[in-house]
Amino acid sequence: MEWKTKISNFTEEESTIRGFDHENLIGKISFSSMIYLLLKGRMPNENESKLLDAIFVSCIDHGIAPPSIISARSVASGGNSLNSSVAAGIMALGDYHGGAIEDAAKLFSSTLDVSNLVKKYLDKKIRLPGFGHKIYKESDPRTKKLFALAQELGLAGKYSEIAFQVENEIFKQKGKKFCLNVDGMIAALVLDLGFNYTTGKIFFIISRTPGICAHVHEEITEEKPFRRLKINQTKYIGN
Repeated sequence: MEWKTKISNFTEEESTIRGFDHENLIGKISFSSMIYLLLKGRMPNENESKLLDAIFVSCIDHGIAPPSIISARSVASGGNSLNSSVAAGIMALGDYHGGAIEDAAKLFSSTLDVSNLVKKYLDKKIRLPGFGHKIYKESDPRTKKLFALAQELGLAGKYSEIAFQVENEIFKQKGKKFCLNVDGMIAALVLDLGFNYTTGKIFFIISRTPGICAHVHEEITEEKPFRRLKINQTKYIGN
């Protein structure tokens, strides 16, 4: 059985990633540029690297409440290692926590008729991925910041336009604002950068992992072990 890859090759003679000498990249390109190279197969230009960096910063952490952080800290609280606890947090990422980027990117990349698309979702009472937020009702500040930067860098393209068209159409048909959230904005920008929609979850996993690491380290070093819910935080409802 032979395993093949186009990504990298490490031998005594060479250390190559996507055709570039790995040692020559150290200290010369940013972490975000390296990720771009790994995923895209080419080196980003300066503006592409800046936007990707901003994308990672925009969703690196969002408090202690999300499932990934609760899961990671709970596993750490049980006395497990840092790497096992971080892995638990990453495993909690899924269709309903981080998956919206890929779903929204798939939606935007296949959208031809925005009005009909929104109607179809609303008629079926299905939430459109990348829209609405539990905290941000009128607008997601991270979305505004990312879009402004993308415009400044000349990288806001047709998919960003489609994303805002969908936001406006939801309000038009439903009469209620469901803002384009950070997941939806990232989805549009990932497409504008030329990535396939199937990479959507990758961006969230990469971005959120440092936040999970920080929470796990805090849990291990600053909290007492074996945290559990208090009696008044649970309710027995019988069979």
